[in-house]
Amino acid sequence: MARNNNPSRGRPPKRIELDLSACINVEQKFQLQKLISIIVEDMHKQIRDSFENLSPGHVKPDQGINPPKASPEEVRHLYQKTEHDVLISSLFELKRDAQAHFGKWRVNLLKRTQDIVIKNGGTTGNVGGQAPQAPGPNTAADASSLALVRLYPPIPTPLKDCPKEKRALILHSMLLILLGLDQYSLYSRILLIRLASSLNIPMWVLLQDEARVSQALAKVILGIPAEEIAQRRAEEARTSRRWRPGMANAALGGKPGVLAAPLVAARLGTVFGGIGLDQSATAGLLGPMNDSTVVVGTLFGLYGARQGSKTIDAHGKDIQDFGMIPLHGVNTPELIDPKDLPAENRRMRVTIGITGLLTNPDDFLTSWQFLGQQNESYAMRWELEALTKMGIALETLAKSSAWSEAKKELDSMTVYDRLTKSIWPTALVKMSKVIENPWCIGMVRAEKAGAVLADVLINRIYGERPVTLIGYSLGARIIYCCLMILAEKRAFGLVENVIIMGAPCPSEVRVWATMKSVVASKLVNVYSKKDYMLGFLYRSSSWQYGVAGLQRIEGVPNVENFDVTQVATNHLRYHYMVGSVLKKVGWEDINYDQITKEQDKLNAHIGAEAKLDEEREKKSQVKPKKDIRAVVNGMKGVKLGSK
Repeated sequence: MARNNNPSRGRPPKRIELDLSACINVEQKFQLQKLISIIVEDMHKQIRDSFENLSPGHVKPDQGINPPKASPEEVRHLYQKTEHDVLISSLFELKRDAQAHFGKWRVNLLKRTQDIVIKNGGTTGNVGGQAPQAPGPNTAADASSLALVRLYPPIPTPLKDCPKEKRALILHSMLLILLGLDQYSLYSRILLIRLASSLNIPMWVLLQDEARVSQALAKVILGIPAEEIAQRRAEEARTSRRWRPGMANAALGGKPGVLAAPLVAARLGTVFGGIGLDQSATAGLLGPMNDSTVVVGTLFGLYGARQGSKTIDAHGKDIQDFGMIPLHGVNTPELIDPKDLPAENRRMRVTIGITGLLTNPDDFLTSWQFLGQQNESYAMRWELEALTKMGIALETLAKSSAWSEAKKELDSMTVYDRLTKSIWPTALVKMSKVIENPWCIGMVRAEKAGAVLADVLINRIYGERPVTLIGYSLGARIIYCCLMILAEKRAFGLVENVIIMGAPCPSEVRVWATMKSVVASKLVNVYSKKDYMLGFLYRSSSWQYGVAGLQRIEGVPNVENFDVTQVATNHLRYHYMVGSVLKKVGWEDINYDQITKEQDKLNAHIGAEAKLDEEREKKSQVKPKKDIRAVVNGMKGVKLGSK
């Protein structure tokens, strides 16, 4: 056997010190570590609460709940258990796996924060530099900050009394430390949000910091030759040893302790262009993210794109039209490989908007123009032909006299009363042939598109970054199917936020507890109690398990509900409501000018509906007068004839 002459081989790697001396002193170091521990424990508690504080609602034991394998004695006494016990047992394994996944990140985080060192007592004074400039009045800064405090109440800490420049530098340093874990986990992102809330830092400061860091890191991989990327993808295809966080090799990139040139140019160790960390300390905080182009490339999905393309091709028979269109950074709306996105448009987070219905195939991007440039935003293109046929069918129904007549009768009963009693206006039932076939086709295609989206996320086509999913109508159905598949495959740590509107999917507790298990932060259900069109379309589905687009989600902790009943009285209106809904929800990255344009389109749509109804009402009032006059004239003729 060959003798090992390398004395360093087999030894554990040297721990890199995280020097925050330029940022805090020894006492503040312990305050920061204490604050992080409290936040992490609260994050763990929320995961537990999502499973333990459930309320069964209308879920019944005979509705297909499958508890874990039990002994004969347990089986015999199973039906003596309460409904709540059965519900919890059905989610037991999911809860265990979700906690285990979070536990791995927590261990890595706590190990890394233990390496924080303060030399020579650290800084005790203010951190100099130019004060940050807040965004202009036409932004979502105030709304997102209020939503931040509402979602994550501040945790008391003496650090909030530090000068604002120092607090911003603490948050920035934690961002670099978390990136040193070789990825930007959604758990890391939630930790930063909670730190910002506790340190009284506006949300826009974190958003701008994320954008600056992502642009600087993207320039690290800007010079990687296409041949090298192709070679690494080919190597990945030949071996099962797929890249994972923690597999960094400093020899692939720069020298340890020396900050990469693009990061030096971006002054990555400072905040607001002022005094901050030196280059050596910044390089230490970033770890492999500074040393290795492979780690940075993996963060942005350069080496996972090939696998994602194979995934999409594998589903080609099920769904023929599928792809992601970048909303920023390209001149024409076209499908591009993630590696081809310009460096200045790369971000630390990804947002995917999913259209649910169309009346014009060229309009599938219009619902998402309001998304800002703080995230790497995409619009998902899927089955445009099927979506357009369905949208035209619904528009035909909405403009028909049958719908005008049906609306007069619909309000006499709630949607669920009509679903339960199967009572619908005759005029609407006669029009069902026009809309049911396109709707059924759309539902089937949506389920297949959801499976493709789940595989794309699992294969990290967008790298090791948090993903937010937003969808309405059948787009919400896609998200529902995607989340259920992710939960089945125990693919945790991929989805940060989910907002679904007018969702044609179940509303029962078990389903939403399962969905919440793979959504780390916001899970928002936008619904309308008067969306009779959705109720009519969903009547042939399993409405006995509820319809999320028609009601609140009850009994599942940490799920938000948003009622749009006053506006969304027609399912077609969701196409013009996405931006305004996200504004009210407190979404932090939106363009107010585009939302104003969207609101104008919605008002025009509502006005056209009202005008059409008014014209039909006038015709219905005029017609009886003509009939009476004709009868009178006819009667006069009869009298004359008799004479």
